[in-house]
Amino acid sequence: MTEAEAFAYCRQLALSHYENFHVASFFLPKSLRQPFHVVYAYCRCSDDIADEHDGSPEARQIALKNLDDWRRQLDQCFDQTEPNDETHPVFIALRSLLREYKLPKETFADLLVAFRQDQTQQCYATFDDLLHYCRYSANPVGRIVLHLAAASQTADGRRQTAADSQFVDTPTLEQLTWSDSICTALQLANFWQDVRRDKQIGRYYIPQDVARKFGVDLANLHDSPEFRRMMQELVADARNRFEAGKPLIASAPSLLRRDIALFVCGGLAILDAIERIQYNVLEKRPVLSRWTKLKLLAGTLLPF
Repeated sequence: MTEAEAFAYCRQLALSHYENFHVASFFLPKSLRQPFHVVYAYCRCSDDIADEHDGSPEARQIALKNLDDWRRQLDQCFDQTEPNDETHPVFIALRSLLREYKLPKETFADLLVAFRQDQTQQCYATFDDLLHYCRYSANPVGRIVLHLAAASQTADGRRQTAADSQFVDTPTLEQLTWSDSICTALQLANFWQDVRRDKQIGRYYIPQDVARKFGVDLANLHDSPEFRRMMQELVADARNRFEAGKPLIASAPSLLRRDIALFVCGGLAILDAIERIQYNVLEKRPVLSRWTKLKLLAGTLLPF
């Protein structure tokens, strides 16, 4: 496969999958859309390797072997090893991307740590354990995005505002911390939105220490006043994490601000939807209406 064909593959994959909000929204400058498609394709394919099986021990072992092969291809990609007939299109595109952008390998590798963990762990003893999982499953994506934006501005010489000058080659530690807070909050919001679905497949992201605090039995999970009080606290925690990360919107390169604002507002809207059904996520999955999404989109059109 040629590099052009590999980029086309990533673009098709990115545009054919529905999410609450597309990874590459139309707010992005044209120069960043192709890199975003490649990053999305990497994340999507990694997730599919980890999740698309019947959940049996045998299937999980196969998934682990496939993730080992995926990691091997990632290593070859960053080593700029010439691709061969067995190289996945994602790595042909990513290899090309690395020639222009300084992207840290550890962020891509960290995602695979989380996907491997999904094969061996279906519950979490403590809230800190869950946050440790988010550190690998969610936070790397935000860091990759910030590195892409920083490298893009350095290459193009486009420093549109004083805030943009904070990015030389890489984002600052403070900006990465804000990004981590937003990404963890988004991951938690999705967990609390999908409690019913995860229960059906035998996966529990509600930490055991939190459940015990409210007298909730995860082995017999059902709607109750105790369950709803627990969900209220978990939703409030996620909301606080979004608020803690909000300074990133003003601090990020100007070309990213609307996208970051859209993700933050979308995550908060999911939490609002959980509140509207009085935290009864076991009976109904809270979703955002089309009208809500349009309002969120319109809100990001305001100047930043």
